[in-house]
Amino acid sequence: MKAMLSVATGGPETLELTEMPDPEPGKNQVRIRVRAAGLNFPDTLMIRDMYQVKPPRPFAPGGEIAGEVDAIGEGVSGLAVGDRVLALTGFGGFVTHINVDAPKVIKIPDDMPFEDAACFIFTYGTSHHALKDRAHIKPGESLLILGAAGGVGVAAIELGKAAGAKVIAAVSSEEKAAFCKAHGADETLVYPTELDRDAQKELSNQIKALSGGEGVDVVYDAVGGDYAEPAIRALAWEGRFLVVGFPAGIPKIPLNLTLLKGCQVVGVFWGASVFRNPAGHAENMQDLFKMYAEGKIKPRISARFPLSEAAAALEMMQDRKVMGKVVLTMD
Repeated sequence: MKAMLSVATGGPETLELTEMPDPEPGKNQVRIRVRAAGLNFPDTLMIRDMYQVKPPRPFAPGGEIAGEVDAIGEGVSGLAVGDRVLALTGFGGFVTHINVDAPKVIKIPDDMPFEDAACFIFTYGTSHHALKDRAHIKPGESLLILGAAGGVGVAAIELGKAAGAKVIAAVSSEEKAAFCKAHGADETLVYPTELDRDAQKELSNQIKALSGGEGVDVVYDAVGGDYAEPAIRALAWEGRFLVVGFPAGIPKIPLNLTLLKGCQVVGVFWGASVFRNPAGHAENMQDLFKMYAEGKIKPRISARFPLSEAAAALEMMQDRKVMGKVVLTMD
């Protein structure tokens, strides 16, 4: 097998392509011949030891994969060699072969390409959990998405529209705004790359204007930093602010705003929810496969790289040049 390994703390340049023996699946495991691996922002943090999960080195980054089962360990039922599957691996996915605990493996539809499957569960799982389980979004409500051109952001656009919401996509460039508009956003807003107090006030005013003047019902914040406070100031009465991620930094929120607006600040930790509520996760996956079959959602893959160019793919991710999803292919 081939593996792209993190051998030292640092950026994508520290990754090394390595060959090693194929792993043998243990009890209750299956071995997957990986065909595609999706990239996510946590991959760029994990190799720098800046993520909450710090695997011992050497390790391969890559938290979601798709491929075919090619070996079965003892005690596995419900899966067979040749099954087309996806899996959440947490890390270890930038490889050609990987052992995965059988309960983490999900069969995919026969007509779902491996690239779509490898870019499906992390972004749509996160955004569906956020909007359905945490925000309880309703038809006719307004939804502001910060960082809307990224993987989870585009998924939130599609899922927000599927839920009957008015979607406002907030991004950092006109190119990204056009991308979001093409994928279903009702309105777009381009925010500056740096915000002082005046720019924060202007951003709040722009959000309120696009929402019709009363403010937005739900904010999906995948950016954080100085963008969080003006978004909360633009919430409607009893609005919900979803804390999804903070690549721009962990924000400091004046809590008096929650009192003045009767609003909620709601954490979205999808990975923990999968572990703590497996039945709810299974129900959400059924929802997502149904929406995929109906054409309501589809991973927006903007770039493809072979495994050998994983460093270049991660550089694109860390520099925030990604629109939609980036995928590694193993063939």
